[in-house]
Amino acid sequence: MTGRTHDLAAFTALTLYLSYQPIPQMSLATALAAVGANMIGGLLPDIDDKNADIWDKIRGGSLFSRIIKPLIGGHRMISHSILGILLFGLITDLLFKWASMFILVDMTIVWWSLMIGYISHLVTDSLTVEGVPWLFPLPIRFGFPPLKKLRIKTGGILETALIYPGLVILNGYLIYLHYPKFLALLKSLISYS
Repeated sequence: MTGRTHDLAAFTALTLYLSYQPIPQMSLATALAAVGANMIGGLLPDIDDKNADIWDKIRGGSLFSRIIKPLIGGHRMISHSILGILLFGLITDLLFKWASMFILVDMTIVWWSLMIGYISHLVTDSLTVEGVPWLFPLPIRFGFPPLKKLRIKTGGILETALIYPGLVILNGYLIYLHYPKFLALLKSLISYS
């Protein structure tokens, strides 16, 4: 999937999560940090690809990508697996706990938002022809549907004409369906002190 599809999928996954879970009390700063972390999480598994959109958002990104790619083992390897989710989750959890001593936002909420974005990336990449090595280091790539011929080509017409608009519609529908909940969230962000 392309970066813009991953961003939208991450945001839609966050909307889906918020639609069916109790919304925690948080400050506007926490909410903004959480949405930003969600967008970054949606792109983060592609840190193993020097051409990925994540590197466009970081100053000197092409230099970092040349260092990181060999450490991770190539595109769609460990960063696209359950092991990658666990390792990345553990490392960022420790980093965010440390950062919470200096930052006045709820880093637990930000961490969950980041992880929702990260996992949404793997789910959407599972729809592509290449699939995802969920059980890395086993060299088996899983995809949905199981037949490769029925999967989507990254950046292809199905992604552009079906997946992306479908995510826009799903996101809008979830917000419409749970409008009172999202309105209450907005009101609580404005009045939070």
